[in-house]
Amino acid sequence: MDGAVVGVVLAVVLVLLVLRSGMRVVNQVERGVVFRWGKALPDFRRPGITFLIPFADRMRKVNVQVVTMPVPTQEGITKDNVSVKVDAVVYFRVTDPVRAAIEVQDYIFAVGQVAQSSLRSIIGKSDLDDLLTDRERLHEGLALMIDSPAAEWGIHIDRVEIKDVQLPESLKRSMSRQAEAERERRARVITADGEFQAAQQLANASRIMAETPEAMQLRLLQTVVEVAAEKNSTLVMPFPVELLRYFERATKRLDQEVEKNERELDGPDGSAALKAGIEQLAAVADTFGPAGELTAPKEPAAEPSAPVERP
Repeated sequence: MDGAVVGVVLAVVLVLLVLRSGMRVVNQVERGVVFRWGKALPDFRRPGITFLIPFADRMRKVNVQVVTMPVPTQEGITKDNVSVKVDAVVYFRVTDPVRAAIEVQDYIFAVGQVAQSSLRSIIGKSDLDDLLTDRERLHEGLALMIDSPAAEWGIHIDRVEIKDVQLPESLKRSMSRQAEAERERRARVITADGEFQAAQQLANASRIMAETPEAMQLRLLQTVVEVAAEKNSTLVMPFPVELLRYFERATKRLDQEVEKNERELDGPDGSAALKAGIEQLAAVADTFGPAGELTAPKEPAAEPSAPVERP
């Protein structure tokens, strides 16, 4: 009787040990691929407790989380012959655990190698301006290039992004000078446009003031009021430029008349011209009083000297 009980107990313990050796726990973020006698079963094991046949089944767990894999910096020459260094990052996840376990030996390493070769290829097919500005299109093309072989491995590429584009120092200086020249050009264009608009407004204002001369006086008074608003300021009265031009023209005419008179006096008819001038002066004198002879004043007679007394 005791031997039978001991046998039953040993049998139960043996069964429990066998069941324990075949029990596996699959986490929520994993899927289990079962190989029975070396052959993969078509259905994978879902999260929870699962049982395997001892000595016949072997299970491989595959992570189905999104994997963030940085792509090492790749150096290449762009389509416009510029040497650049580009690094990127790939986001992917396993959609078919069975194919990821049996189709490729190490799917993470395989995706990394495909991403590096695809990044070098996209560098050679793109211009430098596309790498710097049109990155969304490059991201889509790069994801498509990586997803083509990865789909056969049961892997889906969620997103590929270019992180940084490293340029040569000489090219950076050239781009800096180009940007500075562009900003200088814009500044000059804006300044010239402002001066052009100001000139147009001044021309319109001058036409209005030419039609109404009173506007010039009002503007002058307004300027005086604005200047005189400050108590410690010096009041400056503007001098009309037209008056200066009038004096300049009058001076030129006077100089011309003087030169003409000098030429006439120095010429053969100088005495006649002098006589005509005297007659004009006499005519002017007659208008103010009785006419008199225009003669040169006589020299006063010398006073008689006093007699000198001798001793």
